[in-house]
Amino acid sequence: MHLSPDEERAIRREFERLTNMTQGELQAWLETPESRKVGMVRKGEPESVGRQSGRRILAIRDTPAADLTDADYRHMRKVIGYCRRHLAQRPYAWKTGGDVTHTRWRWSLMNWGHDPLKR
Repeated sequence: MHLSPDEERAIRREFERLTNMTQGELQAWLETPESRKVGMVRKGEPESVGRQSGRRILAIRDTPAADLTDADYRHMRKVIGYCRRHLAQRPYAWKTGGDVTHTRWRWSLMNWGHDPLKR
């Protein structure tokens, strides 16, 4: 995959917009029992795909833009797609009373670096 500098900038900008949790917030979240309760775990893997993604997000953010690899950009695009899809699947208000604070939907998004309660 070869990206132009403009494509790389656009991906980084959208990735940073959607991964709205700080490094500290995401790192602390990944250590919670709630984080461990959600997501798909592949056979033979110790943790969910989302938790693995959260750790990869932390690593990508610690990498200078000039040092990001094609694999990093592929992962950023995967995160963007996941967040967009799952944000569109917000639970109906009648199911949650409008409060998504303690929902698996929110917890799953948080594993991918996005807290829907943050503005």
